[in-house]
Amino acid sequence: MQQSGVEQVKEVIEEDIWGSILSFLDFTLIPMEFGRITVGVVLLVILAFLLTNIIMRWIRIFFTRKLGEADKLKFISVFKFFRYLVYVIVVIITLSSVGIDITILLTASAALFVGLGFALQELFQDIIGGLFIIVDKSLLVGDVVEMDGKVGRVIDIKLRTTRLLTRDDKVMIIPNHKFTSDIILNFTQNHRTTRELVRVGVAYGSDTTLVKNLMLDSVKEQAGIADKPTPFVLFEDFGDSALVFSVNFFVTDSFVDPKIKSQVRYKIDQKFRENNITIPFPQRDIHVFRRDGNLKEENDE
Repeated sequence: MQQSGVEQVKEVIEEDIWGSILSFLDFTLIPMEFGRITVGVVLLVILAFLLTNIIMRWIRIFFTRKLGEADKLKFISVFKFFRYLVYVIVVIITLSSVGIDITILLTASAALFVGLGFALQELFQDIIGGLFIIVDKSLLVGDVVEMDGKVGRVIDIKLRTTRLLTRDDKVMIIPNHKFTSDIILNFTQNHRTTRELVRVGVAYGSDTTLVKNLMLDSVKEQAGIADKPTPFVLFEDFGDSALVFSVNFFVTDSFVDPKIKSQVRYKIDQKFRENNITIPFPQRDIHVFRRDGNLKEENDE
């Protein structure tokens, strides 16, 4: 009797419970000519995704545990791209292992893939551009760049886009392929300082040595300007209405150089006033010819 009861329980488990589970897993969700998408296949794909995600997370932690914060962010951006490729490969292997003919599936979807390829062409360009930026380090977080007439500081580099913070506190989101196809001015690629200048014209007859000294004093008193390399003044030209000078200096933060140049102009104007150095208005001589041949000359200042 006891042996018979055990066999009945075993029979119930095998035929009723386990049989119901197998029937549920074998239930067809999507019938196809080259295979069936069943509940079991879907669960297997999900399980493969979960295991792959865990393994990829361990790999990421292993390779980034000793990297600095900046290098870690770059590695993660590149790693995301390869992770997507691994997911695709895992799905293909999983479907193939359950008897689904992937070759026929890919062939049947060829037209769809071609359409997606054209639609996502720019997306792929952005991803490739992001990889180039990260690998060759042509652009780093903190760099000050100029693009399309806008100056901004790089605050984030992702696989598809790069974000800049402009001088008016707005965020520019730029597709990465722009950095591989357009000309970008990087103010801080070689070093953190950049050379700037302030140009001014003074009246003819002014003491040029005094002008030079006053402009240098204005720069030396301004915060944010580097002592080395030493600032210098150029006598640029004999202009139509003025003697043209420029004071050249190096700023330690190119992002805020408009404010620095503004303060230098304030100081130059103040020192010129204190030393009777005149910044002249433009002057033009106008000659008017009458029909009777006489010349009438007027001087407009």
